[in-house]
Amino acid sequence: MDNGTMVILLPNTIALPMPADGHEYVVYDAQQPFAAAHAAAEVLVLWGNSATNLQSAVRDLPKVRLVQTLAAGPDQALAAGFAEHVTICSGRSLHDGPVAEHTLALVLYVMRAFAVFVAQQAQHTWDTAVGRAQTQPTTRGLYTLQGARVVILGYGSIAARLQPMLAALGADVIGMARSAGERFGYPVQALADMAQVLPQADVIISLLPHTPYTERIVNAAFWQQCAPHAVFVNAGRGKTVDEAALIVALREGRLRAAALDVTDTEPLPADDPLWDCPNLLITPHVAGGRPMGAEALVSAQVCALAQHQALRNVVRSGQ
Repeated sequence: MDNGTMVILLPNTIALPMPADGHEYVVYDAQQPFAAAHAAAEVLVLWGNSATNLQSAVRDLPKVRLVQTLAAGPDQALAAGFAEHVTICSGRSLHDGPVAEHTLALVLYVMRAFAVFVAQQAQHTWDTAVGRAQTQPTTRGLYTLQGARVVILGYGSIAARLQPMLAALGADVIGMARSAGERFGYPVQALADMAQVLPQADVIISLLPHTPYTERIVNAAFWQQCAPHAVFVNAGRGKTVDEAALIVALREGRLRAAALDVTDTEPLPADDPLWDCPNLLITPHVAGGRPMGAEALVSAQVCALAQHQALRNVVRSGQ
């Protein structure tokens, strides 16, 4: 191999046509252990990797210096056990558009009571009760984003993409992050101030990552602070929600409706009580699933690594 040429391993779970930049790009099976021929790799790209494959990566790729996951959340890469000298970078920004779109769809589904219409269609029933409710002064605000107070928990690049969409539909958006300040040009409040913010919310959207601070942050005490007409959407991480408390809140009417794209255990077991919870929509972690601009990110990261320049989206810097 020529001096300065790196081997970059690309998963077979996504097509990544890479430029002819002098480096060697090798496609690997993301479900299987690595072969001896992969041992020279210095860059490993992750997308849809099995636990077996990740265990093999840690064990059988001794020269890897950079692990680039295409997932917005680096949880899997961080938990794999790569040596401390390995830098881990996330796929932040690759999923902003798709996740923002899916989140908005979930919000509109629960706010506009589409579950009622789906059930009516299955029964061949034409019932305009929901439509009539939208005309009443006391209930019309429950079915529209016009004038709604929307709280976004976890204000990163996805929230920054989503906020203008919500604002365009007339919503008043409050962003919340670990600390107060400004994110992407928008003011945000601190998560520690949720007790003051949640009672005002008509819609609560969680885009929170899973960290020790955020684990089960959406719990029974959380729902006690919310108005019973509020709706909740989680497109962040499932482990941020106490699902038993969510079920109780929905069954007891302390929350009007909810939609989850992520759950604590994935895939969600067939006997999990979430499936049968009233006023709850579940989508199987598909808000992202289509990283946009992945080729450009991988190419830029390889170039930066080769030229000893700063990498993007670093979540753990190699020692």
